[in-house]
Order: sequence, then structure tokens, then C-alpha cells
Amino acid sequence: MTKIRQDAIKLLEQIPDDKIIFIIQIMQGMKGLYENDDKKRREEAFQRLERIRKKVPDLDYDRELAAYREEKYGSTGTY
Repeated sequence: MTKIRQDAIKLLEQIPDDKIIFIIQIMQGMKGLYENDDKKRREEAFQRLERIRKKVPDLDYDRELAAYREEKYGSTGTY
């Protein structure tokens, strides 16, 4: 545990129980800020991927397989 966390815990232990709710609310608010940053970064990354995504024509899988077999084995016969 870092020194700053230890100091924070010591301070929290000094706060009366009836006042600690305010600290909890502040901490929850801070957590929300971090979650929003993470969500925003994920959305931006997704948008970058969407921009660079290319459309691929529909593939003819039988033709692709035949071409692969021709290249690999020199034959397009049925196996």
C-alpha cells in the first residue's frame, strides 16, 4: 500500500461515522468520473475502427476453397 493511501485511511478513521457518508459520496462521484473517461475512450476507439473498416465483397466460399486447393495441391478436384 502506498504512503498516500495509508495517509488517506488514517484520515478516514478520524472522521465520525455520521460524517463519513459525505466522503463516500465524494468517492462515488470520483469513481463516476473515471468510468466516464473509460467509456469515452472505448467509444472513441470504436469510432476509429469504424472509420478504417473496409467493406469486403461477399465471398464465394466454394471458389475460395478451390483456389486454395489449386495453389496448395495443384488440383481443384473433390477430396
